[in-house]
Amino acid sequence: MQQISDYELELMKVIWNNGNTALYAEITAALSVKGMDLTKNTIITLLSRLIEKKLLKKSKIGHRNRYIAVVSETEYQSAQTETFLGKVYDKNAKGLVSMLIQNEWLSAEDYEDLKNYWQGGDMKNE
Repeated sequence: MQQISDYELELMKVIWNNGNTALYAEITAALSVKGMDLTKNTIITLLSRLIEKKLLKKSKIGHRNRYIAVVSETEYQSAQTETFLGKVYDKNAKGLVSMLIQNEWLSAEDYEDLKNYWQGGDMKNE
């Protein structure tokens, strides 16, 4: 899966959070709520790039375009995590987890949730 820019990721997040599909007006409204007032040309360019990268597709609804996520948020996160783990930690997941613990980015509660999940339970979502 191709890398995407931070702005492209923000557009994807808007679309994922909107049920994996969104109209231009819905995208701009969500970006505005986040304080990201991008120009129309910038948004259209970013959407076009995401289509070229095969992360989005578009369909016509009258004169409007509906943007549809081709890749789910979970699929994207999984691919990016795998890439990061390979680049930074030579695919050593223990190294990553150790870093999370050392820097206190993984709390004791997080650890217990993960342990419960590992043992066949459910993971608490925040």
